[in-house]
Amino acid sequence: MRTTTVLALLIALIAPASAQTIVHFLSQAMGRRAVMVDGYLYRPAGGGRHPGVVFLHGCSGLLGKNGKPNSRAMQWERTLTKLGYVVLMVDSYTPRGVKNQCEPATFDERIFTARPFDAIGALKYLQAQPFVDPSRIALMGWSDGGGAVLSNVSDDALRSNNGFKAAVAFYPARCNSMFIGQEWNTNIPLLVVLGGHDNWTPPAPCINAMKGVPYVDVKLYPTAGHDFDWPNDPIHKLPLYQTSAGVVPVVGTDPAARADALRLVPQFLQRNIGN
Repeated sequence: MRTTTVLALLIALIAPASAQTIVHFLSQAMGRRAVMVDGYLYRPAGGGRHPGVVFLHGCSGLLGKNGKPNSRAMQWERTLTKLGYVVLMVDSYTPRGVKNQCEPATFDERIFTARPFDAIGALKYLQAQPFVDPSRIALMGWSDGGGAVLSNVSDDALRSNNGFKAAVAFYPARCNSMFIGQEWNTNIPLLVVLGGHDNWTPPAPCINAMKGVPYVDVKLYPTAGHDFDWPNDPIHKLPLYQTSAGVVPVVGTDPAARADALRLVPQFLQRNIGN
């Protein structure tokens, strides 16, 4: 075998499935100070236009201690880019000088309410790229980011033609009738994924809020807790994030629920935006 052929094979074996590009785009918040938001862009193999998925991180932020996107985000990125999706992870915190918003004492409501506009900025960025099909872009969020998803896909938001065609919300924050309203509705396919043992964003209020809403599918994993899809994270308590109601969050991987979610979400996306 020629040396050039061997080198080509070695490069193919060690190269990542998708290359990361750091991009920047404006948060689309009307009447607010313009903020340039960071994004981590991943492209699948192959030419042409691909469907896209925007990621919204949880309250602990997108980046880990190593300054790179955390293992949960990277797990989902690898899963989806292998299937032909462009992935754009939104970092709402670093540009605003914030590391996390999990502690009640340091939670900033202004940042929480700005996050849906960050998502729209990411959507507009993807729609302008020649390798993205602008009519096939979905939104995914976890916990705090899942709460932003609910804002982005409400009827009121979609009437402004923000362009998302489907959405997935993992254990979304503030998913209850008190916060989203008794008349909350959506007109795009939405998959809400919950853990039955989640004591941080309890499933029951969310299930009640979503009951009877067209286009919404709720998947409950009875034995799973918060962050159940985080890879290789032993179940543990987070006393620093004790809620104002005195609840100490319990988080960690549920292997069976995680494996099923990694199957379920791609099926949902394929049905609704293709691949």
